[in-house]
Amino acid sequence: MTRRGMLLKLGILLNGAAGIVLAIPIVRYLLSPVLRERKPGYESWLSLGALAQFPAGQTRLATFRNPQAGPTDGVTADIPCWVRNIDGRKFQVFAINCAHLGCPVRWFPQSGLFLCPCHGGAYYSDGSRASGPPERGLFEYRYKLEQGNLLIEAGEMPTAGAPSASLIDISPGSSPCV
Repeated sequence: MTRRGMLLKLGILLNGAAGIVLAIPIVRYLLSPVLRERKPGYESWLSLGALAQFPAGQTRLATFRNPQAGPTDGVTADIPCWVRNIDGRKFQVFAINCAHLGCPVRWFPQSGLFLCPCHGGAYYSDGSRASGPPERGLFEYRYKLEQGNLLIEAGEMPTAGAPSASLIDISPGSSPCV
């Protein structure tokens, strides 16, 4: 074997190895939807508390722990939401984020409005858009009532592409509703 032939083969070998090393992240990125492992509890029902915590006709702030939280996430894994008890059996659970740019909205019982401090977005008590830049109402979590507790389906943030929020009632003596 000539010196030129040996250096050519060595160059091809090193370039091939570098190409494989550079291709690994690209291939992992392309295959990530197929290979992604969802953590246990990713799409789980989480309790917001007893129904007694949410009096009829009132809107209260509640929090739940992100099911995807890691051990080092601390309080950043606690996610707030607004719970509206319509009549004692019907609820609405709103994401705290404004539908415009995601700023946290606040509930003002005096006016019966959710207000966004960032760009002046306003929402009625039922979560529908009142005024401002948001083009839609607040995002809602799906919920169910179970053994005197209010549970929400957590994992992914509710968005316009998510299934609409609804009640799933599995309390004793009731038929499930969706």
